[in-house]
Amino acid sequence: MTNTLSLEDRFQQRIDNEEKIEAKDWMPDGYRKTLIRQISQHAHSEIVGMLPEGNWITRAPSLKRKLALLAKVQDEAGHGLYLYSAAETLGAGRDELLHQLHTGKAKYSSIFNYPTLTWADIGAVGWLVDGAAIMNQVALCRASYGPYARAMVRICKEESFHQRQGYDILLTMMKGTDAQKKMVQDAVNRWWWPSLMMFGPSDIDSPNSAESMKWKIKRLSNDELRQRFVDMSVPQAEILGVTFPDPELKYNEVTGHYQFGVIDWEEFWRVVNGNGPCNEERLAARVQAHEEGAWVRDAALAYAEKQKQRNSSQVA
Repeated sequence: MTNTLSLEDRFQQRIDNEEKIEAKDWMPDGYRKTLIRQISQHAHSEIVGMLPEGNWITRAPSLKRKLALLAKVQDEAGHGLYLYSAAETLGAGRDELLHQLHTGKAKYSSIFNYPTLTWADIGAVGWLVDGAAIMNQVALCRASYGPYARAMVRICKEESFHQRQGYDILLTMMKGTDAQKKMVQDAVNRWWWPSLMMFGPSDIDSPNSAESMKWKIKRLSNDELRQRFVDMSVPQAEILGVTFPDPELKYNEVTGHYQFGVIDWEEFWRVVNGNGPCNEERLAARVQAHEEGAWVRDAALAYAEKQKQRNSSQVA
């Protein structure tokens, strides 16, 4: 019997059978483009995400905290490299991806356009921002594209450490002075809603979600992930001794979930489109760092070429 399935049908059959798609496998152009967009945005977010916390390395309150924060920022750089490498397996050039970031063509997570005003912000970022990231990224460990899924396994392990580090910062401060407790509550007030926005727009306003879920790039919708995050965070907040700035937040006995207020989507789109508190600052810092590191990239390429020529002459 002749197999009359089209390439697209065979591809979807593999997806439905939970097979991993690898770089050399045939894939629809839409699948490839969706992955490049998602993976590159993820990579950009890791790299830009170093900036709000890197600002506090020299101002950490102790050597222990300084070392931990330095390790965390270094981890974020590594995450970006893993993800750029995953995008390159799809035929995307890293130089082009970075150019898109630096010119504002490519997006990154809106959360990184908010300022870190106090040391408590570093704790809140670790607890809430990295907590939201883990909620999203654990599901990506089962993404249908093999190189992306495998990169996410290590990233999630490290992000789990980052979340615990942030929570420990806040827990320590909540055992301190009234001023420190007030600082923690203020940080939580400012980071709670942006953390909920990290999961992206509501499902009805997310044009790419349905196709991504069909291809099993995503396993859960934006709203499903957001609800899981809220359900996880409320008990942690109670242990910590802080409250979230949402008068509508309460447990629903019928649904078994915490219901929460309406997200300010106007603010979300304003920040995504480049008009957040720190958009210009973050992008300028990223471009400056890239330009100042040009000599390192040039030196590495020159050395690699020199080694190539030396090896060629030895073979000859």
